[in-house]
Amino acid sequence: VTTQSKPVVHLKPNTNLIEANFAGSLVALISTPTSIHLPALPPNSDAKGLQWTVDVKNFGPLPVTVYGKDAFSVSIAVNQTVHIYSDGSRYFLKY
Repeated sequence: VTTQSKPVVHLKPNTNLIEANFAGSLVALISTPTSIHLPALPPNSDAKGLQWTVDVKNFGPLPVTVYGKDAFSVSIAVNQTVHIYSDGSRYFLKY
């Protein structure tokens, strides 16, 4: 699946949370807070029963760090995309 074929979602205004229902989406970060959080409880699967994944692209203007359970964190440079997935208990980066 290419990033272009995924639905694009944005964080709700004045929030810094990637929601569980964003599964399978490209989360576009544009002028967001520099600290973003994944769901407190890592989702096991999405609404279709598939592994929970999100692609996160930072459009700037500043680097953004995404935090999750068990000290998971990833810094995303401007114009960088990262792929995050969950096994239901932890978050991982997909390379």
